[in-house]
Amino acid sequence: MNVTYFRIELARVGRDFVTMFFVAILPAFMYVIFGAAQDYGSTDIGNGNVTAYVMIGMAAYGAVTATVGVGGMAAVEQMQGWGRQLGLTPMSDTQRIVTKAAVGFVVAIIPVALIYILGAFTGAEANADVWIVSGLVVLLGAAMFSFFGLLAGVLFRSEGAVGAASGSLVILAFLGNLFFPLEGALLDIARFTPLYGFVALARYPLTDGYLAAMSAGAEPERDELWLPIVNMGVWAAVFIVATILISRRGRARQ
Repeated sequence: MNVTYFRIELARVGRDFVTMFFVAILPAFMYVIFGAAQDYGSTDIGNGNVTAYVMIGMAAYGAVTATVGVGGMAAVEQMQGWGRQLGLTPMSDTQRIVTKAAVGFVVAIIPVALIYILGAFTGAEANADVWIVSGLVVLLGAAMFSFFGLLAGVLFRSEGAVGAASGSLVILAFLGNLFFPLEGALLDIARFTPLYGFVALARYPLTDGYLAAMSAGAEPERDELWLPIVNMGVWAAVFIVATILISRRGRARQ
């Protein structure tokens, strides 16, 4: 990793208020509205309460928004010639990729840390291991969505496409059972969407696979551990393979 390039890139992202708003401030605000400020937040669920359930989901949303944005911009910069400019420096392609990945990881830490700190002061309750394991799953799992950003960048080759990819996360988050509990046919569809497995796995230490239910008195459904793991594995493979294939096709045309 090139430390100088890392510092410059991190400072550039940190100075972008719009990016930081959607990565950290908006998810934190949504956590307060949908979790901490609600009467149902103190309701027990698994090894904690509903406020902790919402906290994990919003932290995951912020982390994914960060990695999608950084990954997408990396692809666009490469397509627009910035990669060739950096090629004139002593920095290798490997160093550049590792540095970008490190920037994405650090930026993803910001919303997770902010929302977890808010959770600690606003009623989120869970066992100590839940806080640690869920936070690690959020950070590590969000890395796979950098390939979603890369895919958008190499497919459409514009900053607008990266913005669209980040915007599409709102729809994917809804279908991923992130904003509020889904039931029936919507839940069946949700289990096949990219964010579902990621968020379900992050919440697993808290819920042991049980899903929150909207209907009073409804019997909660439960996902076996293999379901979110398989979901994440399949979608990670789709993002990575599609990015590689489209990148190769783009180079062949040049």
